[in-house]
Amino acid sequence: MFKITLLPGDGIGPEVVDAAVKILKHVGERFNTEFELNTCLMGGSSYDVHGTPLTDEVISECYSSDAVFLGAVGGPKWEDLPHHLKPEAALLKIRKALGLYANLRPAKVYTPMLSYSSLKDEVLKGTDVMIVRELTGGIYFGQPRGYDDEKGFNTMIYTKEEVERIARTAFNLARVRGKRVTSVDKANVLEVSQFWRKVIIEVHKDYPDVELNHMYVDNAAMQIVRDPKQFDVLVTSNLFGDILSDIAAMITGSLGMLPSASLGAKYALYEPVHGSAPDIAGKNIANPIAAVSSLAMMLKYSFEMDKAAEIIEEAIEAVLNKGYRTKDIYKEGDKLVSTDQMTDKIIDEFERIFYNQAINVFTL
Repeated sequence: MFKITLLPGDGIGPEVVDAAVKILKHVGERFNTEFELNTCLMGGSSYDVHGTPLTDEVISECYSSDAVFLGAVGGPKWEDLPHHLKPEAALLKIRKALGLYANLRPAKVYTPMLSYSSLKDEVLKGTDVMIVRELTGGIYFGQPRGYDDEKGFNTMIYTKEEVERIARTAFNLARVRGKRVTSVDKANVLEVSQFWRKVIIEVHKDYPDVELNHMYVDNAAMQIVRDPKQFDVLVTSNLFGDILSDIAAMITGSLGMLPSASLGAKYALYEPVHGSAPDIAGKNIANPIAAVSSLAMMLKYSFEMDKAAEIIEEAIEAVLNKGYRTKDIYKEGDKLVSTDQMTDKIIDEFERIFYNQAINVFTL
Protein backbone atom coordinates (compact mmCIF):
# COMPACT_ATOMS: atom_id res chain seq x y z
CA MET A 1 0.00 0.00 0.00
CA PHE A 2 1.17 3.51 -0.84
CA LYS A 3 0.14 6.56 1.17
CA ILE A 4 -0.43 9.77 -0.78
CA THR A 5 -1.12 13.24 0.62
CA LEU A 6 -3.36 15.24 -1.71
CA LEU A 7 -3.07 19.04 -1.67
CA PRO A 8 -5.74 20.25 -4.12
CA GLY A 9 -5.07 23.92 -3.36
CA ASP A 10 -6.92 26.74 -5.09
CA GLY A 11 -8.67 27.60 -8.33
CA ILE A 12 -8.69 24.67 -10.74
CA GLY A 13 -6.41 22.69 -8.42
CA PRO A 14 -9.21 20.60 -6.88
CA GLU A 15 -10.66 19.82 -10.32
CA VAL A 16 -7.43 18.51 -11.85
CA VAL A 17 -6.52 16.60 -8.69
CA ASP A 18 -9.94 14.93 -8.81
CA ALA A 19 -9.22 13.92 -12.41
CA ALA A 20 -5.89 12.38 -11.44
CA VAL A 21 -7.46 10.53 -8.51
CA LYS A 22 -10.11 8.98 -10.79
CA ILE A 23 -7.35 7.55 -12.97
CA LEU A 24 -5.31 6.49 -9.95
CA LYS A 25 -8.22 4.36 -8.77
CA HIS A 26 -8.23 2.52 -12.10
CA VAL A 27 -4.48 2.00 -11.80
CA GLY A 28 -4.98 0.50 -8.35
CA GLU A 29 -7.65 -1.88 -9.60
CA ARG A 30 -5.77 -3.04 -12.68
CA PHE A 31 -2.37 -3.36 -10.99
CA ASN A 32 -3.69 -4.77 -7.73
CA THR A 33 -2.21 -1.91 -5.71
CA GLU A 34 -3.82 -0.07 -2.80
CA PHE A 35 -3.47 3.69 -2.40
CA GLU A 36 -4.35 5.47 0.83
CA LEU A 37 -5.36 9.07 0.05
CA ASN A 38 -5.41 11.89 2.60
CA THR A 39 -6.58 15.36 1.54
CA CYS A 40 -5.17 18.49 3.24
CA LEU A 41 -5.39 22.26 2.75
CA MET A 42 -2.62 24.33 1.19
CA GLY A 43 -2.43 27.80 -0.32
CA GLY A 44 -5.27 30.29 -0.16
CA SER A 45 -7.71 27.62 0.98
CA SER A 46 -5.46 26.99 4.00
CA TYR A 47 -5.10 30.71 4.74
CA ASP A 48 -8.88 31.15 4.78
CA VAL A 49 -9.23 28.45 7.45
CA HIS A 50 -5.98 28.63 9.42
CA GLY A 51 -4.53 32.07 8.68
CA THR A 52 -1.45 30.55 7.07
CA PRO A 53 -0.93 29.00 3.60
CA LEU A 54 0.71 25.87 5.03
CA THR A 55 0.37 24.50 8.55
CA ASP A 56 2.92 22.42 10.43
CA GLU A 57 0.29 19.69 10.70
CA VAL A 58 0.11 19.39 6.92
CA ILE A 59 3.89 19.20 6.68
CA SER A 60 3.82 16.40 9.26
CA GLU A 61 1.23 14.58 7.17
CA CYS A 62 3.53 14.89 4.15
CA TYR A 63 6.41 13.45 6.19
CA SER A 64 4.36 10.32 6.82
CA SER A 65 3.44 9.85 3.14
CA ASP A 66 5.10 8.00 0.28
CA ALA A 67 4.36 10.90 -2.07
CA VAL A 68 2.60 14.27 -2.17
CA PHE A 69 0.32 15.34 -5.02
CA LEU A 70 -0.41 19.06 -5.46
CA GLY A 71 -2.97 20.84 -7.62
CA ALA A 72 -2.24 24.59 -7.77
CA VAL A 73 -2.20 27.55 -5.38
CA GLY A 74 -2.89 31.26 -5.56
CA GLY A 75 -5.38 33.74 -6.91
CA PRO A 76 -6.30 37.46 -6.82
CA LYS A 77 -8.25 36.97 -3.60
CA TRP A 78 -4.97 36.74 -1.66
CA GLU A 79 -2.74 39.12 -3.66
CA ASP A 80 -2.73 41.88 -1.02
CA LEU A 81 -1.56 39.64 1.82
CA PRO A 82 1.96 40.06 3.27
CA HIS A 83 4.49 38.09 1.23
CA HIS A 84 4.95 35.35 3.83
CA LEU A 85 1.19 34.73 3.97
CA LYS A 86 0.52 34.57 0.23
CA PRO A 87 -0.43 31.13 -1.15
CA GLU A 88 2.77 30.97 -3.21
CA ALA A 89 4.86 31.19 -0.02
CA ALA A 90 3.60 27.71 0.81
CA LEU A 91 5.43 26.34 -2.25
CA LEU A 92 8.82 27.53 -1.05
CA LYS A 93 8.05 26.34 2.47
CA ILE A 94 7.04 22.82 1.49
CA ARG A 95 9.96 22.41 -0.93
CA LYS A 96 12.39 23.39 1.83
CA ALA A 97 10.64 21.32 4.52
CA LEU A 98 10.64 18.16 2.39
CA GLY A 99 14.13 18.74 1.00
CA LEU A 100 12.86 18.70 -2.59
CA TYR A 101 16.07 19.78 -4.27
CA ALA A 102 15.43 18.44 -7.79
CA ASN A 103 12.59 19.69 -9.97
CA LEU A 104 12.00 17.55 -13.06
CA ARG A 105 10.05 19.18 -15.87
CA PRO A 106 9.71 17.14 -19.04
CA ALA A 107 8.90 19.07 -22.19
CA LYS A 108 7.69 16.41 -24.59
CA VAL A 109 5.75 17.32 -27.70
CA TYR A 110 2.89 14.93 -28.44
CA THR A 111 2.68 14.34 -32.19
CA PRO A 112 -1.02 15.39 -32.38
CA MET A 113 -0.05 18.72 -30.75
CA LEU A 114 2.66 19.75 -33.23
CA SER A 115 0.50 22.36 -34.91
CA TYR A 116 -0.56 23.92 -31.60
CA SER A 117 2.81 25.51 -30.91
CA SER A 118 3.97 28.81 -32.39
CA LEU A 119 7.03 26.95 -33.74
CA LYS A 120 7.15 25.06 -37.02
CA ASP A 121 6.38 21.34 -36.99
CA GLU A 122 9.81 20.39 -38.32
CA VAL A 123 11.47 22.30 -35.45
CA LEU A 124 9.36 20.63 -32.78
CA LYS A 125 8.89 17.06 -34.00
CA GLY A 126 10.75 14.63 -31.80
CA THR A 127 11.33 17.09 -28.94
CA ASP A 128 11.70 15.29 -25.61
CA VAL A 129 13.63 17.41 -23.11
CA MET A 130 13.97 16.79 -19.38
CA ILE A 131 14.78 20.00 -17.51
CA VAL A 132 16.35 19.38 -14.10
CA ARG A 133 16.09 22.50 -11.97
CA GLU A 134 17.83 22.86 -8.61
CA LEU A 135 15.00 23.79 -6.29
CA THR A 136 16.11 24.57 -2.74
CA GLY A 137 19.20 26.74 -3.20
CA GLY A 138 20.28 29.73 -5.23
CA ILE A 139 18.95 33.25 -5.26
CA TYR A 140 15.46 32.38 -3.99
CA PHE A 141 16.87 31.25 -0.65
CA GLY A 142 20.17 33.09 -0.31
CA GLN A 143 20.85 35.54 2.50
CA PRO A 144 21.11 38.50 2.91
CA ARG A 145 18.13 39.76 0.98
CA GLY A 146 15.82 42.78 1.16
CA TYR A 147 15.13 46.27 -0.13
CA ASP A 148 14.64 49.84 1.01
CA ASP A 149 13.90 53.12 -0.72
CA GLU A 150 17.33 53.22 -2.31
CA LYS A 151 18.17 49.64 -3.25
CA GLY A 152 17.05 46.03 -3.43
CA PHE A 153 19.29 43.01 -3.09
CA ASN A 154 19.33 39.21 -3.15
CA THR A 155 22.16 36.73 -2.70
CA MET A 156 22.82 33.85 -5.07
CA ILE A 157 24.78 31.14 -3.32
CA TYR A 158 25.42 27.44 -3.93
CA THR A 159 27.31 24.92 -1.84
CA LYS A 160 29.28 22.02 -3.27
CA GLU A 161 26.80 19.53 -1.82
CA GLU A 162 23.86 21.28 -3.49
CA VAL A 163 25.50 21.27 -6.93
CA GLU A 164 26.78 17.70 -6.61
CA ARG A 165 23.39 16.20 -5.79
CA ILE A 166 21.53 17.98 -8.60
CA ALA A 167 24.32 17.00 -11.01
CA ARG A 168 23.99 13.33 -10.03
CA THR A 169 20.24 13.53 -10.53
CA ALA A 170 20.76 14.84 -14.07
CA PHE A 171 23.47 12.31 -15.00
CA ASN A 172 21.45 9.39 -13.64
CA LEU A 173 18.41 10.48 -15.65
CA ALA A 174 20.54 10.85 -18.78
CA ARG A 175 21.79 7.30 -18.40
CA VAL A 176 18.28 5.96 -19.03
CA ARG A 177 17.50 8.51 -21.74
CA GLY A 178 19.79 9.85 -24.46
CA LYS A 179 23.02 9.96 -22.40
CA ARG A 180 23.50 13.71 -22.91
CA VAL A 181 23.54 16.45 -20.28
CA THR A 182 23.66 20.18 -20.94
CA SER A 183 24.59 22.25 -17.89
CA VAL A 184 23.31 25.82 -18.12
CA ASP A 185 25.00 28.68 -16.24
CA LYS A 186 26.33 32.22 -16.62
CA ALA A 187 29.98 31.41 -15.95
CA ASN A 188 31.21 34.26 -18.18
CA VAL A 189 29.83 36.78 -15.65
CA LEU A 190 28.93 35.15 -12.31
CA GLU A 191 31.40 33.62 -9.86
CA VAL A 192 28.65 31.38 -8.49
CA SER A 193 28.22 29.98 -12.02
CA GLN A 194 31.96 29.42 -12.32
CA PHE A 195 31.76 27.38 -9.11
CA TRP A 196 28.67 25.55 -10.46
CA ARG A 197 30.50 24.57 -13.64
CA LYS A 198 33.60 23.42 -11.73
CA VAL A 199 31.54 21.06 -9.54
CA ILE A 200 29.51 19.74 -12.50
CA ILE A 201 32.74 18.83 -14.28
CA GLU A 202 34.03 17.03 -11.18
CA VAL A 203 30.84 14.95 -10.83
CA HIS A 204 30.88 14.12 -14.54
CA LYS A 205 34.07 12.08 -14.00
CA ASP A 206 31.84 9.41 -12.40
CA TYR A 207 29.68 9.24 -15.55
CA PRO A 208 32.05 8.66 -18.49
CA ASP A 209 29.20 7.10 -20.48
CA VAL A 210 27.27 10.41 -20.47
CA GLU A 211 28.19 13.31 -22.74
CA LEU A 212 28.44 16.71 -20.98
CA ASN A 213 28.38 20.15 -22.52
CA HIS A 214 27.96 23.64 -21.07
CA MET A 215 25.82 26.53 -22.28
CA TYR A 216 25.26 30.09 -21.11
CA VAL A 217 21.69 30.71 -20.03
CA ASP A 218 20.97 33.43 -22.60
CA ASN A 219 22.09 31.11 -25.40
CA ALA A 220 20.11 28.23 -23.88
CA ALA A 221 16.94 30.31 -23.96
CA MET A 222 17.51 30.97 -27.65
CA GLN A 223 18.42 27.37 -28.45
CA ILE A 224 15.30 25.94 -26.77
CA VAL A 225 13.22 27.94 -29.23
CA ARG A 226 15.56 27.50 -32.22
CA ASP A 227 16.28 23.77 -31.97
CA PRO A 228 14.79 22.04 -28.90
CA LYS A 229 15.61 18.55 -30.22
CA GLN A 230 19.31 19.13 -29.51
CA PHE A 231 18.65 18.73 -25.76
CA ASP A 232 18.23 15.53 -23.78
CA VAL A 233 18.71 16.43 -20.11
CA LEU A 234 19.23 20.07 -19.21
CA VAL A 235 20.43 20.86 -15.66
CA THR A 236 20.55 24.33 -14.15
CA SER A 237 20.12 26.51 -11.08
CA ASN A 238 16.91 27.57 -9.39
CA LEU A 239 16.48 30.96 -11.09
CA PHE A 240 17.60 29.87 -14.55
CA GLY A 241 15.52 26.70 -14.34
CA ASP A 242 12.44 28.68 -13.40
CA ILE A 243 12.74 30.73 -16.58
CA LEU A 244 13.90 28.03 -18.99
CA SER A 245 11.25 25.52 -17.95
CA ASP A 246 8.51 28.03 -18.76
CA ILE A 247 10.08 28.72 -22.16
CA ALA A 248 10.18 24.98 -22.82
CA ALA A 249 6.60 24.68 -21.59
CA MET A 250 5.26 27.09 -24.16
CA ILE A 251 6.93 25.43 -27.15
CA THR A 252 4.70 22.43 -26.46
CA GLY A 253 1.57 24.50 -27.02
CA SER A 254 0.03 24.86 -23.57
CA LEU A 255 1.03 24.95 -19.91
CA GLY A 256 -2.02 22.79 -19.36
CA MET A 257 -0.13 19.85 -20.85
CA LEU A 258 2.99 19.74 -18.71
CA PRO A 259 3.73 17.78 -15.52
CA SER A 260 6.48 18.10 -12.96
CA ALA A 261 8.14 16.16 -10.15
CA SER A 262 10.05 17.60 -7.22
CA LEU A 263 12.34 14.99 -5.66
CA GLY A 264 14.48 14.83 -2.56
CA ALA A 265 16.46 12.22 -0.70
CA LYS A 266 13.38 11.04 1.26
CA TYR A 267 10.30 12.79 -0.11
CA ALA A 268 8.67 13.63 -3.44
CA LEU A 269 5.97 16.02 -4.62
CA TYR A 270 4.19 15.97 -7.98
CA GLU A 271 2.22 18.81 -9.55
CA PRO A 272 1.09 20.20 -12.90
CA VAL A 273 3.15 23.15 -14.12
CA HIS A 274 0.14 25.39 -14.69
CA GLY A 275 -1.25 27.83 -12.14
CA SER A 276 -4.59 27.97 -10.36
CA ALA A 277 -6.42 29.77 -13.23
CA PRO A 278 -9.14 31.22 -10.96
CA ASP A 279 -10.97 32.69 -13.97
CA ILE A 280 -12.01 29.21 -15.12
CA ALA A 281 -12.31 27.50 -11.75
CA GLY A 282 -15.53 25.57 -11.23
CA LYS A 283 -16.48 25.67 -14.91
CA ASN A 284 -15.41 22.11 -15.74
CA ILE A 285 -13.23 23.34 -18.62
CA ALA A 286 -9.71 23.01 -17.15
CA ASN A 287 -7.23 20.74 -18.92
CA PRO A 288 -6.46 17.74 -16.65
CA ILE A 289 -3.63 16.36 -18.81
CA ALA A 290 -0.79 18.04 -16.88
CA ALA A 291 -2.12 16.61 -13.62
CA VAL A 292 -2.62 13.17 -15.14
CA SER A 293 0.93 13.22 -16.54
CA SER A 294 2.17 14.27 -13.10
CA LEU A 295 0.38 11.21 -11.75
CA ALA A 296 2.31 9.08 -14.26
CA MET A 297 5.56 10.60 -13.00
CA MET A 298 4.57 9.74 -9.42
CA LEU A 299 3.89 6.13 -10.37
CA LYS A 300 7.27 5.92 -12.11
CA TYR A 301 9.61 7.76 -9.75
CA SER A 302 8.04 7.10 -6.33
CA PHE A 303 6.32 3.73 -6.76
CA GLU A 304 8.39 2.09 -9.54
CA MET A 305 5.20 1.33 -11.46
CA ASP A 306 6.76 2.05 -14.85
CA LYS A 307 4.22 0.04 -16.85
CA ALA A 308 1.26 1.89 -15.34
CA ALA A 309 2.95 5.21 -16.07
CA GLU A 310 3.66 4.13 -19.64
CA ILE A 311 0.02 3.14 -20.23
CA ILE A 312 -1.21 6.50 -18.90
CA GLU A 313 1.06 8.37 -21.31
CA GLU A 314 -0.08 6.16 -24.19
CA ALA A 315 -3.70 6.81 -23.21
CA ILE A 316 -3.18 10.58 -23.26
CA GLU A 317 -1.63 10.43 -26.72
CA ALA A 318 -4.42 8.17 -27.97
CA VAL A 319 -7.07 10.64 -26.80
CA LEU A 320 -5.25 13.51 -28.47
CA ASN A 321 -4.88 11.47 -31.67
CA LYS A 322 -8.67 11.11 -31.74
CA GLY A 323 -9.03 14.89 -31.72
CA TYR A 324 -10.38 15.48 -28.21
CA ARG A 325 -9.38 18.84 -26.73
CA THR A 326 -10.22 20.95 -23.71
CA LYS A 327 -10.84 24.64 -24.28
CA ASP A 328 -7.23 25.78 -23.72
CA ILE A 329 -5.97 23.68 -26.65
CA TYR A 330 -9.10 23.70 -28.82
CA LYS A 331 -8.97 24.71 -32.48
CA GLU A 332 -11.69 24.66 -35.10
CA GLY A 333 -12.32 21.10 -36.22
CA ASP A 334 -11.36 19.56 -32.86
CA LYS A 335 -13.77 17.78 -30.54
CA LEU A 336 -14.31 20.08 -27.56
CA VAL A 337 -14.66 18.28 -24.23
CA SER A 338 -14.95 19.24 -20.57
CA THR A 339 -12.53 18.37 -17.77
CA ASP A 340 -14.67 15.40 -16.78
CA GLN A 341 -15.08 14.22 -20.35
CA MET A 342 -11.33 14.41 -21.05
CA THR A 343 -10.69 12.41 -17.88
CA ASP A 344 -13.22 9.77 -18.92
CA LYS A 345 -11.66 9.55 -22.39
CA ILE A 346 -8.22 8.95 -20.87
CA ILE A 347 -9.69 6.26 -18.58
CA ASP A 348 -11.34 4.57 -21.57
CA GLU A 349 -8.04 4.51 -23.45
CA PHE A 350 -6.19 3.32 -20.36
CA GLU A 351 -8.58 0.39 -20.06
CA ARG A 352 -8.30 -0.42 -23.76
CA ILE A 353 -4.50 -0.37 -23.77
CA PHE A 354 -4.27 -2.33 -20.51
CA TYR A 355 -6.51 -5.13 -21.74
CA ASN A 356 -4.91 -5.24 -25.18
CA GLN A 357 -1.50 -5.67 -23.60
CA ALA A 358 -2.83 -8.26 -21.18
CA ILE A 359 -4.34 -10.25 -24.07
CA ASN A 360 -1.08 -10.06 -26.01
CA VAL A 361 0.88 -11.37 -23.02
CA PHE A 362 -1.67 -14.13 -22.45
CA THR A 363 -1.53 -15.31 -26.08
CA LEU A 364 2.27 -15.41 -26.28
